[in-house]
Amino acid sequence: MLRVVCTEFGDPELLTVVEEPTPAPGPGEVLVEVGAAGVSFVDGLIVRGGYQVKPPLPFTPGSAVAGRVVAVGEGVETCPVGTAVAASVTGFGGFTSHVTVPAPLAVPLPAGVDAAVAASAMESYATLVFAVTQRVTIGPGERVVVLGAGGGIGLAAVDVARSLGARVVGVASSEEKRAAAKAAGAEVTIDYTDLKDAVRAATDGGADVVIDPVGGPAAESSLRALRAGGRFCVLGFASGEIPRLPANIVLLRNRSVIGVDWGDWAREVGGPEGNAALLADVLGRIGRDELHPPRPSVAPLDEAGAVLRLYAERRVTGKYVLVP
Repeated sequence: MLRVVCTEFGDPELLTVVEEPTPAPGPGEVLVEVGAAGVSFVDGLIVRGGYQVKPPLPFTPGSAVAGRVVAVGEGVETCPVGTAVAASVTGFGGFTSHVTVPAPLAVPLPAGVDAAVAASAMESYATLVFAVTQRVTIGPGERVVVLGAGGGIGLAAVDVARSLGARVVGVASSEEKRAAAKAAGAEVTIDYTDLKDAVRAATDGGADVVIDPVGGPAAESSLRALRAGGRFCVLGFASGEIPRLPANIVLLRNRSVIGVDWGDWAREVGGPEGNAALLADVLGRIGRDELHPPRPSVAPLDEAGAVLRLYAERRVTGKYVLVP
């Protein structure tokens, strides 16, 4: 088997690919031949040592895989050999050609959902489905503003909000990214220029919900553009800057700031089984054509470092997957 290895925290170009024996599944496990491994902005943070979770060195990055079961361990009856599955890999290890996972965590792929789409959509769409099922309510006709709307998490936010009947405004930094947000379902797209006034103009006076995976100066501007009772959802800080949001702006007009951390929920509350159920929900919505993740760009495992560099420099529109 092949797998990407991080031996020291630092630039993603330090990653290497090693060849080693393919593992055998233990009791209750399945061996998945990886068809595609999802790549995210967070993977690059982890490789650089800049994330709140630091795995022991050496480790293999990646948390989302999809492929085919090629062997099963003792006692496994739910995922026979040949089953197409997706899985969230506990403790990293997704950038590889083969990976063992507990059988209950291997979610069968619905008909029509292939490995590349499943692997690319799992993390971003799971975050947004978790957000709208457990952290914030979005109703039909509400005006939802999505920052970073051309990236993987932003496109998922546009798509999920659209599926709930919201009127979506996508905020993105380039024509290419704004076009992608429009294709995902945004009614209006804008850039970051004079953001507070631009959001108010695009939402007829103020947004009901802001979804922010970017942080930085755009956070306060869009918080100020919320209407009465508006909800500001914090998903991350892709800009590299954690904003200091003024509490008086939250107080005024009964606004709310809501943290959305799918990973923490999966580790501490939902647990592996709850997380698998969430992923099954996400994949089911895709299979039923309720959600429409775009096809990802594809790169081989030995280009993992180059792909993570693109994410770090915010030069990715949509998502990438790695293939063995």
